Amino acid sequence: MHNIMLDIETLGNKPNAALVAIGAVMFEPSTGELGAEFQAVISLDDAMKYGVADASTLKWWLKQSDDARHVFNDKNAVSTKDALLDFQDFLIPHCPWKSRTIWGNGATFDPVILGNAYETTQISVPWPFWGTRDVRTIVDIGRALFDFDPKKDMPFEGTPHSALDDAKHQAKYVSAIYQKINTAAALSKEAV
Repeated sequence: MHNIMLDIETLGNKPNAALVAIGAVMFEPSTGELGAEFQAVISLDDAMKYGVADASTLKWWLKQSDDARHVFNDKNAVSTKDALLDFQDFLIPHCPWKSRTIWGNGATFDPVILGNAYETTQISVPWPFWGTRDVRTIVDIGRALFDFDPKKDMPFEGTPHSALDDAKHQAKYVSAIYQKINTAAALSKEAV
């Protein structure tokens, strides 16, 4: 597997947002198979050393469930640098650097904010710049071509806004759309 679904939890929505959690799962979109999982929660004090919070995101967090807000009181929280190094170490045995494909929910959100955290801490970004993919784009394709809306058509398992649970959910619906595209392409070839 070389596809990695990434989800982060932050205190802002700009590239310099304070990073509070990283969740990721390896997956194969052509089959929907999920593989190895990664999760790290970052100490709030340390997150603020390397990133910025904004009022609108803090207000948004106040409206989330107690389970989702648990990220701010996690006893296993680590430093930003440790979380980034741990994620880097997680990727190494699963796929070579050149073939890593990092998916994020927004071309300018997850991979950009995480990449900025790597640069701010002076740690190498663990994926090639050409290896990023956008979940929102494939969701738009699924809605337009197949009338498939994962927010309505696929039940969520776990805690919404838990980085790992969100990553697994996103991997499942990206895979479902990817498989619909593959099926449509195969049928189109047969018709010719």
